[in-house]
Amino acid sequence: MIYLKTDEEIELMRQSNILVGKTLGEIAKWIQPGITTLKLDEIAEQYIRDNGGVPGFKGYGGFPSTLCISENDKVVHGFPSKYELKDGDIISVDCGVVLNGFNGDSAYTFPVGEVSDEVLLLLKTTKESLYKGIAQAMPGKRIGDISSAIQDYCQSRGYSVVRELCGHGIGKKLHEDPEVPNYGKKGSGPLLRNGMCIAIEPMINLGVKNVFIEKDGWTVRTKDAKPSAHFEHTIAIRKDGADILSTFEFIENVLGNKSI
Repeated sequence: MIYLKTDEEIELMRQSNILVGKTLGEIAKWIQPGITTLKLDEIAEQYIRDNGGVPGFKGYGGFPSTLCISENDKVVHGFPSKYELKDGDIISVDCGVVLNGFNGDSAYTFPVGEVSDEVLLLLKTTKESLYKGIAQAMPGKRIGDISSAIQDYCQSRGYSVVRELCGHGIGKKLHEDPEVPNYGKKGSGPLLRNGMCIAIEPMINLGVKNVFIEKDGWTVRTKDAKPSAHFEHTIAIRKDGADILSTFEFIENVLGNKSI
C-alpha cells in the first residue's frame, strides 16, 4: 500500500527531515581522526532530543543506536562503537528522526582527514547519482526511471551497484511502500504520483557489487573489502517534480571547500 501525503503532512515531514540535516551538520563538526563512532552517536542522540525529536533508528527492529555509522568497506547499518576514526577513512552516517509523528531519513558519506583521490571520486559519483535519480522523480514516471538513472550513471564510471538493499517509501513509518532500488529498467515499477514520499539512497561500491552481512545481523560489508559510499535524501513527488525534504546544507556549511 502506497500512502499519498497531503500538503500539510509533507510540511511536517520537511520539519523532521530538516532536523535530520541539522543533526548531520552537528556531526560534521566532530568528524576527525581520533574520535570514536560511539561518541558521534551520543552527540547525535543528544542533539535530536534537545530539538524536540526522537531518534528514528534506535530500537527499530532491535537496532541499538541513533546513527548507522559504516566505515570504509561497510556499506550500511554499521553499529557505532569504540572504533577511533583514522586519517583516510570514509564513514557513511545515516540518521533518522521522528518529529510531529513523521519520519525523516538522510545519509552522507564523510571523508576523514586526507582521503585518496580514488575514494573521493567514488563519493562524488555516488552523491551525483543521487541527484540523477531525483531528477527522474516526477508524476507519470516510474520507480524504474529513478533506479536506472542511478545505475547507468555509476556503472558507466566503473562502479558497481549494491543489489540487496534499496530505498523506500517513508512517512509515519520509517519504511513504507514502494521499494526504491538503485538498479532497474526505465519505465518499470510503481507509477510515481503527486504526494508520494520516498527515500532515495544509492549504495555504490568501488569494487564488486557483492556484499555480506556480519554475525551481528545488521552490518553489511563489501565482499572484496573495498570501500562503499552511501548518500540519501527524502523527497516528495510534487506536480512540478521532486521536492527534496532533507538537506545537505548544514553539512556543507561545516565542511566548506572540503564538501564532496
